[in-house]
Amino acid sequence: MKKLKPFSLFLSFILVLMLSGCKRFKVYTETYFNYFDTVISITGYEKSQEVFLKNSQEIELMLDNYHKLYDIYNEYQGLNNICTINKKAGQIVNADQAIIDLVSYGIDIYEKTSGKTNIAMGAVLKLWHDFREEASYDQTKATIPSDIALKEAAKHSNINDIIINYENNTICLKDPQMMLDVGAIAKGYVAEKLAKYLISKGINSYILDLGGNIKLIGAKPNGESWRVGIRNPQGNTPIKVVSLVDYAVVTSGSYQRYFDLNGIRYHHIIDPATLMPKNDYLSVTIICKDSALADAFSTALFNLSIDDGKRLISNFNDIYVMWITNENKIIYSDGFTNFIIGGENSNE
Repeated sequence: MKKLKPFSLFLSFILVLMLSGCKRFKVYTETYFNYFDTVISITGYEKSQEVFLKNSQEIELMLDNYHKLYDIYNEYQGLNNICTINKKAGQIVNADQAIIDLVSYGIDIYEKTSGKTNIAMGAVLKLWHDFREEASYDQTKATIPSDIALKEAAKHSNINDIIINYENNTICLKDPQMMLDVGAIAKGYVAEKLAKYLISKGINSYILDLGGNIKLIGAKPNGESWRVGIRNPQGNTPIKVVSLVDYAVVTSGSYQRYFDLNGIRYHHIIDPATLMPKNDYLSVTIICKDSALADAFSTALFNLSIDDGKRLISNFNDIYVMWITNENKIIYSDGFTNFIIGGENSNE
């Protein structure tokens, strides 16, 4: 994917690893910078470094494969990926099963989030991406897409124009001007896939951090829960620390990829209803068993009012949310505070 930018190095989460009581195990970490345009780390407790390196090497091979398949910016020789499908919009494209599965999941998530997470919005998101890129290179040239251009792009975001043939493993974007963008679901989805692979091998006590999309596998070897610090959008210390076992934690924030113009922040989370960034929140954090679901819902709830967001998650079990508003006020869904064990004092 694109070259990693400096702001991508600021992770949404700080992991607090308590090593006491795990004398038979040591904690090891591997960090990668070449996948999904973000920083990825694998942290695990093992009795030897050799065992950890073997596991992390297997995970990296999977990361590399998923990265290439889900890349929307670059094609790779001998491989049809999301970029290929976009370039061949209007044509039938043979697709790897992993792509079929991700796109199918994206369609399902569209329904689950009432259209607020839409992988068919690529044409709209590309417009915003290009304008953010221009602003990052030269702030004096910062501007936003025209209303006419956005509405024209939005005409090509109908989720029903994604045609999957499950028998033949093909995908066709029926609209030749449609583009897929899986950025709202891919990292959480991949984290969940990697976790299931480790669990299938009997591996526990690992943390997968895909650019702030955190998946916790089991507990620490001594049975203690993990402590995860949720970043303060306006600082570098955790605003809250939560205690978790076998959960995922994902945050979407307006501080991650953005540019400012005339006192307004234009970030990367685009509301399908307005085709503009929604500026009600600094961040939305999801705690959920399923990393893929947490990733998708962190985007969806960013684009909903708090009341509407609470109504949406009431249809699902075991999803907990923390909103930080632009006024730095913290609001919780039912159950979220049960996980909190510390953090900064703030306006709640």
